[in-house]
Amino acid sequence: MPSLVITTNVKVPDIRAFIVEFSKLAAETLGKPEQYISINYNYDENLSFHGTFDPAFLMVITSLDNINPASNEQYSKTFFGYFKENLGVPGERGYITFFDPGREYLGHKNTHFGTLFGGSS
Repeated sequence: MPSLVITTNVKVPDIRAFIVEFSKLAAETLGKPEQYISINYNYDENLSFHGTFDPAFLMVITSLDNINPASNEQYSKTFFGYFKENLGVPGERGYITFFDPGREYLGHKNTHFGTLFGGSS
């Protein structure tokens, strides 16, 4: 864990290469081991933002124990910069939703993270 779901109207030439590179960035940025990072890239030519189909993205980050206002600001800076550089999406054409459901509300290995790591986050 974490899971990052990216939806964009920018077609990436090599999706797998993009995901591998982005997975490394996500692990480094979020301070989590890459072995637990999950990336889902969705191309949607019909994604509009501010009434146009210019390059845009939406991303949802689900992560445990590291979502908070101060960290989210740094995460935003890194990810928006990456999307501008690699997808050509200006900062005003995307949203990132940060979500920490709590350990007991995220399942893994036939149980949930509350059981795996003990107690509430």
